[in-house]
Amino acid sequence: MLVLGIETSCDETGVAIYDTENGLLGHNLYSQVELHAQYGGVVPELASRDHVRKLIPLIQKLFDQCQIKTVDGIAYTAGPGLIGALLVGATVGRSLAWAWQIPAIGVHHMEGHLLAAMLEPPVPKLPFLALLVSGGHTQLVQADAIGKYSILGESLDDAAGEAFDKVAKLLEIGYPGGPAIAQLAKKGNVNKFRFTRPMIHQANLNFSFSGLKTQVLTTWKAQQNIDEQVKADIAYAFEDAVVDTLVIKCRRALQETDLKRLIIAGGVGANQKLRTALTQMTATIGATIYYPHPIFCTDNGAMIAYAGALRLMANQSESLSFNAYPRWKMDSLTIV
Repeated sequence: MLVLGIETSCDETGVAIYDTENGLLGHNLYSQVELHAQYGGVVPELASRDHVRKLIPLIQKLFDQCQIKTVDGIAYTAGPGLIGALLVGATVGRSLAWAWQIPAIGVHHMEGHLLAAMLEPPVPKLPFLALLVSGGHTQLVQADAIGKYSILGESLDDAAGEAFDKVAKLLEIGYPGGPAIAQLAKKGNVNKFRFTRPMIHQANLNFSFSGLKTQVLTTWKAQQNIDEQVKADIAYAFEDAVVDTLVIKCRRALQETDLKRLIIAGGVGANQKLRTALTQMTATIGATIYYPHPIFCTDNGAMIAYAGALRLMANQSESLSFNAYPRWKMDSLTIV
């Protein structure tokens, strides 16, 4: 079964074709980073308009690259995300499915991220624990089956990726914040600043990054002379605090659930310091860790095509009437 995947939840226009027998055939991604960089974050209306401009040409290019003329099903991101951006992918995907008389399915964006580690070997077996960490979400999820997910903990305020973006804007080092801070932090003094690891002493698996962001702001304002070294020192301390917090919570979740497999997904999952720290942590407790390829950590069409293919193969599909959901809980999904 050939499935076209369409991702337009935020500021990345992603398309891919997944073959249920031969795997991923091809994928294309257009990033709007340059468009939104001047604003220091995503402008929803601009994001929607750019999806309208780029989506159809990307699909046409993908079909040419894969040397195919038709597919057997279409999967599109139905939520969560920016409602205008979601509607672009949903309307195009559902319209093409109607025109070609093939089934279509709306996919949960975070389920796509969670399953991205299955796009390439080694493929993790269920059940497993997943850390979904991106610009819009920070969640610990127990996955017992495809579609059967339990939220063990989540951010009570800013997501980790959002905190990276806001701190990068404060330091005036560009957008998106994650890669900018990671690069600058390499020059930071390990012992100059130390920020609080939020909520690590509370008996739950939730996260909070707003207080850490405020601590960075307070430290920034307290400096007499701001130069590149001070920026690097703050970037190091901030990244260190976020990584430490995520590692501590993941270790606790693995121990509490007695799960032995950990999946890392989402844009922040590409952070090399986080990957190294989590790899070391899982090794010490006898767990195995799985990462998607870095290009599949950020929003992409491949993860939507794969997640959609699993549901389409299970005979799940949408009617001609469809919806997009800016908020959508993962634990409300149907089991495949």
